[in-house]
Amino acid sequence: MLLKILAAYFTAINLIGFISMGRDKRSAVRNGRRTPEKRLFLYALLGGSLGSMLGMAVFRHKTRHLRFTIGLPLIFLAQAALAAFLAVRYL
Repeated sequence: MLLKILAAYFTAINLIGFISMGRDKRSAVRNGRRTPEKRLFLYALLGGSLGSMLGMAVFRHKTRHLRFTIGLPLIFLAQAALAAFLAVRYL
């Protein structure tokens, strides 16, 4: 039961991260209202780092910003290490 809830949560937050990158890219091209970078990082920190990185690649957005090109993979690696630790410890 818990694994199903976690799977649903991580699917949703990664979708949010992916979609947010696409929407921000579209807003950037159209000179519209942008998504704050803090919010994009928040989605990644809440577990959506993989979706955010995929969104960066698909939409070619924030790829020139070292903050994103280095920061998002580091967040992902930290989350993967934490997940591995918890899996070994509790499963």
